[in-house]
Amino acid sequence: MLIRGKVRGNSAEVTEFLIPPFSTYGLGFSGFPTHMLPFDLSIIGIAHSHPSGSNAPSTEDLNNFYGKLMIIAAYPYDEWSMGVYNSKAQKVPYEIK
Repeated sequence: MLIRGKVRGNSAEVTEFLIPPFSTYGLGFSGFPTHMLPFDLSIIGIAHSHPSGSNAPSTEDLNNFYGKLMIIAAYPYDEWSMGVYNSKAQKVPYEIK
């Protein structure tokens, strides 16, 4: 999924999650062609899930990083099993309002 929002300094506000055009998925993967995305400066990152229970980004995740942040939701998919990362794979704090 794409993350739409605003980045101000060291903080970001997520306002929407969008399904990108021409998304594909299968057993153990999902993706989308970045060249098909419209020019939209409000897209600040991507989000996806890890059913394994780990919210740490994989090498594949980091190689396909898009935008300023990446949200990974891990099983059991609650607010405590999410991880938010910057483009350097550093975990960043988040708050759900």
